[in-house]
Amino acid sequence: MSRGNTVSERMDYKYLKPKPGSNYRQLFVNGRIRAEILYRETVGPEPLSMEEVAGEYGLPIGAVAEAVDYCLHNQALLNEERAREDARIKIAGRDQWPYTPHDSRPKA
Repeated sequence: MSRGNTVSERMDYKYLKPKPGSNYRQLFVNGRIRAEILYRETVGPEPLSMEEVAGEYGLPIGAVAEAVDYCLHNQALLNEERAREDARIKIAGRDQWPYTPHDSRPKA
């Protein structure tokens, strides 16, 4: 797969599509929600079920299932996009107060 490709090798997604004009290469659900946003709701210390995520976002469960599948198969792309976003935040100085709480500063 080429570096600029936005779709995984699986090409039969019903709800996931590229978003024209987006800075992100990952796919979006209905052109409005990044797949990773939905995926992150299903993992972590207090994960939601796919049904709960679908309900919170007003989506069919199939859309959430596709987002989870896509993210599981495209971790390298998601890691790259997170690193790029972190770098943008740091360059703009938005990783420091007043953009973050005082207690979030790294300890010297």
